[in-house]
Amino acid sequence: MIDDLKPYPEYKDSGLPWMGQIPSHWILRRIKSVLQETDSRSSKGTGTLLSLTRVRGLISRRDMTDKVQSAKTLVGYKEFKPGQLVMNRMQAWSGMFGSGDTEGLVSPDYAVFRILGEDRTKFLLERLKAPDLVSQFALESKGIGSGFNRLYSDRFGAISISAPTPDEQAAIVRFLGHLNRRVDQAIRSKRKLIALLNEQKQAIIQKAVTRGLDPNVPLKDSGIPWLGQIPAHWDVTRLLSVCKFRSGRAHEPFVEPDGDHVCVNSRFVSTQGARVKRCTRNLMPANMHDVLMVMSDLPNGRALARAYYVSDEQSYAVNQRVCCLTAHGINSKFLYYYSNRNHQLLQEDDGSNQTHLPNSAFTKLLVVLPPPSEQIKIVGKLDSQVAVLDKQAVLESRAMDHLIEYRTRLVSDVVTGKLDVRAAAAKLPPELEESDSVAESEDLDELDDEAVEEAA
Repeated sequence: MIDDLKPYPEYKDSGLPWMGQIPSHWILRRIKSVLQETDSRSSKGTGTLLSLTRVRGLISRRDMTDKVQSAKTLVGYKEFKPGQLVMNRMQAWSGMFGSGDTEGLVSPDYAVFRILGEDRTKFLLERLKAPDLVSQFALESKGIGSGFNRLYSDRFGAISISAPTPDEQAAIVRFLGHLNRRVDQAIRSKRKLIALLNEQKQAIIQKAVTRGLDPNVPLKDSGIPWLGQIPAHWDVTRLLSVCKFRSGRAHEPFVEPDGDHVCVNSRFVSTQGARVKRCTRNLMPANMHDVLMVMSDLPNGRALARAYYVSDEQSYAVNQRVCCLTAHGINSKFLYYYSNRNHQLLQEDDGSNQTHLPNSAFTKLLVVLPPPSEQIKIVGKLDSQVAVLDKQAVLESRAMDHLIEYRTRLVSDVVTGKLDVRAAAAKLPPELEESDSVAESEDLDELDDEAVEEAA
């Protein structure tokens, strides 16, 4: 059905170079004739605090973070009602608009609009996120520096927007809801597959670094409760007896894509980080074959004890949330495989989760120590097995990215009138007309990000 989509029969010149041609029956209006800003403020400061997200729209702040709100009072916050639209003034240039089904309060720096006519909320949201309008929002945003530009209501309202009749908008929303269901299902399937590949990889690593490669080797009790038995000829020792431990230092780097260092923090070890051009002098370098490990968790709770193996000669600058292990009595790659997501570091003695690991947690870490020649064999076997799984995960991750790009491009083509979906929408089952917004699906970015990051 999607493959059969065609342009509209007739087009007309919009008169705007940045918009180009639009379907001949579509209407061109100023945004101020479609949306009217409201500025109703809370006098009591009571109500649900809402936050604007890119995928899930306007949702309760409690649903997106466990952090306590920084504002001491919500008095003066803007009131939002279902059916209205919200714009993040500082992010309008990136299409940061949203709506929601929950009445509540939003930041005073947001702009809240009500729809003046019969235009469909879900259609307007996607139309406002289309590249042609977003480019104009960027041009009209004013301020000091790109990160502090705001799109003020007078400039926003003066921009033109093209749209069909409300009935055709409803057909477009119905079609895009169907599109999102299909794409989301495919993305979920790929994310689940990536998660399974990651689980398989972790199981292979865990078995190799705790039992070795010989399934028939005699075993003995390791003395480590979570580990159980290990090969009888292996030793157990303290981390400090086989490597040098160094904690990172506080620094605030200046981020630059083509910089001289790689800034290593808890997010880097999770996502392979950002280059920095200049850093303060208070740095702790990491060298080739060092193992970097996260000591303080990220807000999403998925970075703690994540390890990264330094396999190049790039200059690294490690901050205080990360420690550096330099092996001298153990194969450094074996140490990496053993330490990544290590059970001892992820749990206290009582089994409760931690958010920060003190230096003592690392210095007291017990590590298994096979003979040097066996460590090399284990690393070689793991490198080859992990490479196969990682390659497949990367392919699935890229396919998922292509799906997201395809949807983004198709949505833009539909809401700007480049493709006619009226006939396709008419063929959809009636039960699909409601319940799904154009971009209302579960926030896919929150589905098993750890596995996806492994594949990235």
